[in-house]
Amino acid sequence: MKMGREIASDGRFVRQPNRFTGRVEIAEPGRYHLYASYACPWAQRALIVRRLLGLEEAVGVTIVDPIRDEKGWRFPGGDPVTGAEYLSELYLSSDPSFDGRYTVPCVWDVREKRLISNDYPRITLDFETLLTPLHAEGAPDLYPLALRPQIDELNDRLFHGLNNAVYEAGFARSQEVYEEAAGRVFATLDEMESRLSGQRFLHGDEITESDVRIYTTLARFDPVYHSHFKCAVRRLIDYPVLWAYARDLYQRPAFRETTDFDQIKRHYYITQVDVNPSRIVPVGPELDWESRHGRG
Repeated sequence: MKMGREIASDGRFVRQPNRFTGRVEIAEPGRYHLYASYACPWAQRALIVRRLLGLEEAVGVTIVDPIRDEKGWRFPGGDPVTGAEYLSELYLSSDPSFDGRYTVPCVWDVREKRLISNDYPRITLDFETLLTPLHAEGAPDLYPLALRPQIDELNDRLFHGLNNAVYEAGFARSQEVYEEAAGRVFATLDEMESRLSGQRFLHGDEITESDVRIYTTLARFDPVYHSHFKCAVRRLIDYPVLWAYARDLYQRPAFRETTDFDQIKRHYYITQVDVNPSRIVPVGPELDWESRHGRG
């Protein structure tokens, strides 16, 4: 399913289903290898969680080039694990009939030499719950059992109201579809601004899976989604609480070290020529992500 096939007859963007839905469940160091992009919000989630849980030695990673062409994601210098030049090679070796977009994140089973998952919502949950024997000492519990129903419910709202809704706005092919999606985006941001005014993180005093999921959208909001995807009612910095909250997360190594604003901007503005035919990457915005956030 190429990009054009993800646009419904009414002009709505419909994300393709995940092809590989196996579980990352064998707690064996070196068994799995993660393919990710600093530009992609879905992939950055996996990078953040991998870092928070101390899985760097247990789960290897290859980062793709941020500029994706008609061949898909490229491995600069080749993939050291498989020798492949493009991510598509791993998809097609695992399923020769696959004809969709080659997406990150995805997980390769090193022993079986095949992709087992590109199911981005599930990958981080598997890292959190099935690879616990490999977690670093003192690693946070990002998906605590007692909060799982609330986390699942909020994650679903975030996906439909924000994480995916920005894409529905950006790729919309009708005014009505665009306005409906943009409306969901700002209704969700307004709701999260209110929610976070009374607590440090989305589910209380500790970071959870939900905070990881919202952060990758917030980090891209002013540099990309506000202009490139026409989510222009307000900027992140127009939300005092959300902007402080985003800085609170960014200033933690797992978030900051996986956030590359240059790669983010170059990926969206250069790769998505249907949205930005000129491929010009805008200058700015000038944002001080290291400024005091006051959410101690």
